[in-house]
Amino acid sequence: MNAARPVVLVTGISGNLGIRLLPMLTHDFDVVGVDMHPPRSGTLARFEAIDLGKESSCQLLVDLLRETGAFAVVHLAFVIDPMRTGVTDVDAMWRINVAGTARVMEAIAEINRLQGGIRKFVFPSSVSAYGPETPPFVGEDFPLGAHTLPYAIHKKESDEVVRYRADTLGECNTYILRPHIYTGATVQNYLVGVLRGTPLGKGKLGERLRQRNVRLPLLIPFGKLAGEKLFQFVHVDDVARLLAYIVRIAKDVPGVDVLNVAGRGEAVTIEQAAQIANAKIIRAPAWVATAILKLLWKTGVSSIPPAALPYMIGSYTMDTKRLKKFLGRDYEKVIQYTIKDALADSFKEA
Repeated sequence: MNAARPVVLVTGISGNLGIRLLPMLTHDFDVVGVDMHPPRSGTLARFEAIDLGKESSCQLLVDLLRETGAFAVVHLAFVIDPMRTGVTDVDAMWRINVAGTARVMEAIAEINRLQGGIRKFVFPSSVSAYGPETPPFVGEDFPLGAHTLPYAIHKKESDEVVRYRADTLGECNTYILRPHIYTGATVQNYLVGVLRGTPLGKGKLGERLRQRNVRLPLLIPFGKLAGEKLFQFVHVDDVARLLAYIVRIAKDVPGVDVLNVAGRGEAVTIEQAAQIANAKIIRAPAWVATAILKLLWKTGVSSIPPAALPYMIGSYTMDTKRLKKFLGRDYEKVIQYTIKDALADSFKEA
């Protein structure tokens, strides 16, 4: 590492967001990456394989932060999709997602008690922490009500951990971002997957359907209101730009900033999203849609668990005025995509 360059430690560096963030940092910083395996692209000053689900990871992080002299920690490590990561046990997910977040903060607190120097901690929470059904355009003070889906519940609990422990970090600024659903050509998540219609299940039937290029339709419950449920999206590159922006800015007074994050412009209905994705819509009673989703999951056609259904047919939108004020004149430089354009980019080849 170059002694003249400041050091940023990024957990979860090998995930999609980490890989998008890395080149945005390496011009000005030495980046130390932490993950289960090295990223498939990009240049790191140093990489360490650390499993945040293990209690021993806390001391490993303390040693790494001490050795590298990092001034900022960006905590991206999080199990989102159990099928893709292979971490299918919910308790194991919790140990990585929630306990792992606490361990990262404990390591920062330990370093700042002993020698100081870590000035920023950035944690991307999620819109899913609010729950699958909220009033229109909630602010950052709206109660978190995630349920059903382990990923969403873990984001809620981790969000609470970060806010509860922030004052233990000493002279460190804490940033909690609550991005809406990530989009972009490189993104694969539940809702984008549904709109793409790709049968991503690991069963033999799913494999055969993929080989035949079969595209699954989008199931929407009957009723006008179901089709008018609103969604916001945010491009993964805009989230990466926001993370890089936060790492670069100077802030003298320690504190906690919580920011809702979404693309620019108006929210879209699920029907508008389907039009952008060129997805075929089939309407069915809610109980039928649930039964079909369970069947696709059970037969290995779909990688989307039934627990995700409320988040696919619900409506949860956020007020982003605080983000606009935070970024000021740089708002459109950082959040470059509108909601519609961010979604449309998901259906281009990566």
